[in-house]
This record gives sequence, C-alpha cells and structure tokens, in this order.
Amino acid sequence: MKNKTDRLRAIKEMVIQQSIGNQDELLLLLKEKGYHLTQATLSRDLKQLKITKIPNDVGEYRYALPHSLYASGKPSETKIIGNNSLEFSGQLAVLKTRSGYAGGIAAEIDERASSAILGTIAGDDTILIIPREGFNREEITSILSDVIEKI
Repeated sequence: MKNKTDRLRAIKEMVIQQSIGNQDELLLLLKEKGYHLTQATLSRDLKQLKITKIPNDVGEYRYALPHSLYASGKPSETKIIGNNSLEFSGQLAVLKTRSGYAGGIAAEIDERASSAILGTIAGDDTILIIPREGFNREEITSILSDVIEKI
C-alpha cells in the first residue's frame, strides 16, 4: 500500500496531465497505478488538495488544481484570492469563482466594498467588477482580498 503523500502527489500529477471529468475516472486511474482507496477517501483527498471542476473549451467539466484554474491568463497577471482568481482588463476586473458561487460573492462585494466598487454583474462562476473612479488595481485587489477572506 502506498502512503498518502505519494497518493496526493499522484492525484496532482494526473489532474495536471490529463482531462479527468469525475471521481470514477480518477479512481480507476489511481487503481491502475497501484493506489487502492475508496471513493470517500478520494473525495477527502480532492478537498484537501482544493481541486475543483472547471469547464473546458467544449463545456465539459474537468478537475483542476487551484493554481492552474485559469491557465489562459499569464500567472503574473492573475491574482488568487481565496479560491478565486482576479484579472484586470483596463479598469474593469473579472473575478472567477467556483461554479454557483458568483452571485453570493458579488452580493458581498456590493455590500461591503461599495465605497470602492461601483457595481458587479454576476454569472454562474464569473463576476464583472466595476471600480469607482480613482481606485487603482492594487487598491481594488486589496479591498477584494479583505472582503472575500471574510466570506
């Protein structure tokens, strides 16, 4: 039996290298590599690694590690806030969240950061953030970090 550290490392490598859509697929791949575990153990491992599902180009969902959630952006331009990523385009900001979380997070931003944020528009996993005039990217990032960490 291989140890947990090795198993977690194997899960991370599989998620990075392959498009895995569900726990059954991942469990099968792990068993092929000699890891014998239950679905419940795998679920706890995914939670510990903070692995989530993100949509691919054709709308199917696959597992992804937190630091690779939004690989289309340059790492230096993407800020990770909690389990979310923040990128700017001009003065506007786009916050990517876990599926289904955008509405709640947008409501918190509107309520707690109204002095700096003019408003938000939320979809399922994406929030458009419109800052007020006079706030730079660093200030907006700092304010959002305070708000989101309290959620």
